[in-house]
Amino acid sequence: MLMMLLVVLVVSGALIIGAAWGVYGKLGTRTESFLVALAGGALLVSVVNEMIEPALETQTPWIAAASVLAGAGVFVFFDALLDKDKDSDDGAGLLLSITLDGVPENLALGVAMIGAGPEEVAALAGSILLSNLPEAAGGAKEMVAGGRKPRSVFLLWSGTALLLFVAAAAGNILLEGVAPAWLTAIRCFAAGAVIASLAIEVFPRAYREKWHMVGIAAALGVIFAFMLEGLGA
Repeated sequence: MLMMLLVVLVVSGALIIGAAWGVYGKLGTRTESFLVALAGGALLVSVVNEMIEPALETQTPWIAAASVLAGAGVFVFFDALLDKDKDSDDGAGLLLSITLDGVPENLALGVAMIGAGPEEVAALAGSILLSNLPEAAGGAKEMVAGGRKPRSVFLLWSGTALLLFVAAAAGNILLEGVAPAWLTAIRCFAAGAVIASLAIEVFPRAYREKWHMVGIAAALGVIFAFMLEGLGA
């Protein structure tokens, strides 16, 4: 239980630290682009190795594919609603992506901690943390730049961190003993939301300044994620 609380606090706390950096700290445009691309590269590895690939060991490809499409569809639907209501470039899209892929992802994190060794937990938690920190920093900065009050932005991201904390704790406590088919469906749903957010929010945001070094940043994110995966091997 202590290990679970510590890991969940670190992962969820990354959102609060990132939001504080984006709202109250100095975050240059190119630094933001580099960090967001870094997070996107890490998510590329996580979506395959931690979500889809394990699902194929216990699910048929058709069910896994349907869950992935469902996750992508839900993300696209809500992101489109945001576009109708306001300028989609105010950071709200990144907050949506953190929430839609983060809830099932943190449920999976909580499940993964059941009976897992320290190295495996560190690999999964590190991958999530690596993506949460820069996305929260960039998203919070854009929301303030879009006219929202700094305090309300920080509280909004802190509330999201609390939601993801509850999701991970629920995964660890409530989903123990649940059929593997349901757990893999949760992971595949998260994978679909991650894939959609990468295409719509993450990589376009990273490259909007047309700075080609973000390609290197994305590759570094992949490398870091693979290194974290190696810890759990």
